[in-house]
Amino acid sequence: MAEPVSVESRAASRGTVSEAATEGRERTRPRSYSAAYKARILAEYDGMDKTGKGAVLRREGLYSSLVSEWHKQRERGGMAALAQPVGRPPADARDRTIARLEIRCTQLEQDLTRARQVIDVQGKLSALLEQLATSSAPMSGGEPR
Repeated sequence: MAEPVSVESRAASRGTVSEAATEGRERTRPRSYSAAYKARILAEYDGMDKTGKGAVLRREGLYSSLVSEWHKQRERGGMAALAQPVGRPPADARDRTIARLEIRCTQLEQDLTRARQVIDVQGKLSALLEQLATSSAPMSGGEPR
């Protein structure tokens, strides 16, 4: 069965959402869960049948993939592992700086290549114009025979 779609989400997909409809909303942060909460939910989840598990997920607003990840964490290291946040670790500021500088270096190398090509074309154009100027210059000594 398909999930209900709000009027605002349908309008957003068509690009017709008014600014007033989206004005008061802030971007939500991902939820974080304590190790005790994870352990309590896992104990309750493991003691349920299939329909009971679904009820726990709906009641708590969780996805089964998140509970599966919590199971893996618990198998790896118990409560200490459950205390670790799920997801990608935050990027190191140094790594972000290196990535930004590598992109900038690539852009500058492309600019340099383009500038060298322009200089080469300008040199060829200058030589061509000089050749045309010397070949079309009138000969000294009068009119041609």
